[in-house]
Amino acid sequence: MGDATAGQGPHAGQPIATAGAPLHRARAAVVMIHGRGAEAEGMLSLAEVFAQPDLAYLAPQAAGRSWYPLSFLAPVERNEPFLSSALGVLDRLLEDLAAAGFAPGRVVLLGFSQGACLALEYAARRARRYGGLIGLSGGLIGPEETPRDYAGDLGGTPVLLGCSDVDPHIPLARVHESASVLGRLGGVVAERIYPGMGHGINDDEVKHVRGLLAKLAKLEGQDGPGTRPGGADDQG
Repeated sequence: MGDATAGQGPHAGQPIATAGAPLHRARAAVVMIHGRGAEAEGMLSLAEVFAQPDLAYLAPQAAGRSWYPLSFLAPVERNEPFLSSALGVLDRLLEDLAAAGFAPGRVVLLGFSQGACLALEYAARRARRYGGLIGLSGGLIGPEETPRDYAGDLGGTPVLLGCSDVDPHIPLARVHESASVLGRLGGVVAERIYPGMGHGINDDEVKHVRGLLAKLAKLEGQDGPGTRPGGADDQG
């Protein structure tokens, strides 16, 4: 796997930061997607907190530290070509992981804020069984009344949505809508709403992410590591 993002558009050729186990012995992979104005390296600081050293952590960097220029609630076309380029980065990263032996069922998509919005939208548009889908302070992309007629099936993917009830950037109604849509797509959704939290990640979310990752690492570790199957200030 290369050390830079592939695909086309403004995000192509950006660095990919890594942590945790090397891919040749990792039990699963976690793709960590940073928020607006942040750095990929900042997301990797969570890897130590999650305390799952048998996993590989990969964090792509957005050009200009933003995956798309406007709010995630703006008309989708106004965030182009950045949004399509960002989705393409994830496409190619998942393809590269598959070539390295990590089918989507061994890959967790995890994002915070703008990164959470991107992770959730990607999984909805490319619905299949993932190892996990974690959106911290985020929701599906697009303005109100956006059609949510996604195809595909998440096939029982464990989904965690965590957000404050008064997040200044993420309307609570969008979190609820996202949970409903991802559930209809076949995700097993846990929605955790935190009164008065604001915009951030709390200890309870970390605990639940750690549990999800530990369960995945244990499942994938039953055949031993390295076994390959066939296959901060931010806004959305």
